[in-house]
Amino acid sequence: MITLCLRRLAAWALLAASAAGALAQTTLNPGIPAAGTQAEAGQDASTTRPMRLRQPGPIGPQTNEQVRGARPPRELLPVDLGYVQGEFERFVQLQAGPDVVIRRFGAELVTSRPLEQPVRPGELPSAEPRLAEVRSAEPAELSPLVPDDYLIGPGDEVLLTLWGSVDADLRLIVDRSGRISIPRVGAVQVSGVRMSELPELINRRVAQVFRNFQSSVSLGALRGIRVFVTGFVVKPGSYTLNSLSSVVGALMQAGGPSAAGSFRNIELRRGAEVVSRFDLYDLLLKGDRSADRVVQAGDVVHVGAVGTQVGFIGSVNKPAVLELKSGETVADALHMVGGFTAVADRGRLAVERLRERNLGRVTELALPQDGATTLANGDVLRAFSAVDAVLPSQQQSKRVKVEGEVARPGDYVLPAGSSLRDAIRAAGGYTPAAYFYAAELTRESVQRTQQENYDRALRDLETDLARASGTQRVATAEDASAQTAKVAATSRLVERLRALKPTGRIVLQMRPEDTDLPDLALEDGDRLLVPPRPTTVGVFGSVFNAATYLHAPGRTIGDYLRLAGGPTKGADEGSIFVIRPNGNVVSGRQSRGWFGSQESLASLRADPGDTVFVPEEMDKTTFLQAAKDWTQIIFQFGLGVAGIVSATR
Repeated sequence: MITLCLRRLAAWALLAASAAGALAQTTLNPGIPAAGTQAEAGQDASTTRPMRLRQPGPIGPQTNEQVRGARPPRELLPVDLGYVQGEFERFVQLQAGPDVVIRRFGAELVTSRPLEQPVRPGELPSAEPRLAEVRSAEPAELSPLVPDDYLIGPGDEVLLTLWGSVDADLRLIVDRSGRISIPRVGAVQVSGVRMSELPELINRRVAQVFRNFQSSVSLGALRGIRVFVTGFVVKPGSYTLNSLSSVVGALMQAGGPSAAGSFRNIELRRGAEVVSRFDLYDLLLKGDRSADRVVQAGDVVHVGAVGTQVGFIGSVNKPAVLELKSGETVADALHMVGGFTAVADRGRLAVERLRERNLGRVTELALPQDGATTLANGDVLRAFSAVDAVLPSQQQSKRVKVEGEVARPGDYVLPAGSSLRDAIRAAGGYTPAAYFYAAELTRESVQRTQQENYDRALRDLETDLARASGTQRVATAEDASAQTAKVAATSRLVERLRALKPTGRIVLQMRPEDTDLPDLALEDGDRLLVPPRPTTVGVFGSVFNAATYLHAPGRTIGDYLRLAGGPTKGADEGSIFVIRPNGNVVSGRQSRGWFGSQESLASLRADPGDTVFVPEEMDKTTFLQAAKDWTQIIFQFGLGVAGIVSATR
């Protein structure tokens, strides 16, 4: 009896709530009936303001939020492991060097994080995955536009907008029975309906209640489906995707094929049937997604084991590790990496075969003759750069620069075997102001040799100075401070010497009266400068008035030294030297005999462009320092004699 009474009370409460809802609807929309025939609704809509429809409340035993839970939830994705190179990739990386990062071809498409650091020479990358921050994101939606043949199903969100006689902006969820509930219209069965047919279906159903309206129908959030990704992938498991996701989308959620997974053997299985086989290389090389089918609930995306792998490095557009199918050749591999670069040697390739490691291992292939050669697992192809290939000197064209007193200064490309005179003829010959005696020829190969020898001489000098300072005795604190100051000065001198760079000039054995250059063979990169005839002679160094003086015929080196006031008191007169315009050096020490002096240097004729330099005497002492040293020597000698006399007594 009590149960029966409770049931009756619940029924009365439900009827009262329904009556109150109808009364509220009539009150909020005066003049518009809560329910009626189509004709009545049409008349009311034409005489009153548009009816405002509200978002529906509970639908049967389920709410919209409960049905919405069927969509892909926002969840913490698995920890992003990043990209990890396989063993063969690490081997190819070592062959390619640290300047380029080697990855499997296509890894950038399906993996979530790039390889951060290139591998250093002689070091294998760590096989341990690098953990990244945990991301919170919706599963990726590869197709933002819903195709016309898309089938509506439970969990999809329908966006319905009405205007005219009725005003509504609704977000309706397809419930598990396949229906949506439109306020004042009722339930509409939409499950299994194509997207292209959905607007007409909803308009036809709404037109049974209202007239003079327009509508817009689209899809909002799509339903979620559960698929399985298995095989050789980074993160195998089950994933919740939206209903428009394809095989590639499922692979991206699983981190892509692992180092042991195939990019070319991917299957979409639906039950016991293989729906399609997908080759990622078709998408990467041809843009072909015809086999990238849309997945359905319960599908399995299976990635097989990796096939034949080869490496392609060197002068190609995309060095990478490739996965080849049976029958694919060297020409196919070259096409996959984008062909040769602009500076590549297109006539040959080197192939290193791991299976022939005991039989020479590296062979050369001639192209295009050997383009049909098949490759084995573990082969590494290398393309060469044509820039690095240097022709013999006798076959090279000569790129030279001619400057100075010529008719057409500039850069010239001369045939092999050309000489200085050929360069002058190409430049249009000399001008009347040309000074052959001071012609300057600089050469790149000579500059490199001079730099090597100069660096070696500096290293030897540093070694000698370090050895001398380390073995020298110091008797007093004064000697120690002097030694420290000397070492510091020597270090500064070495640093200044290191900053100097050889010019690569070749000294031409020219005479002042010569009227042409020697017939010297040219090299690629030579630079020839023919200056105008100078009118001055420079005097520098330890003289009273270092300056540049006008040249006068008949004057000697001694005359210009006298014009400069002569050497100072601290000058090293025995080391005066003259730099001639042709690069030769004449010094006073060259003409000194047993009883000779620098008089022969002073009597030399001065040529236009000469530079006279008087160096400072470096190792010099004052009279007081010399007297002090001799006093100490005599004192020590006297003590020694006194000791000997005392010992003999």
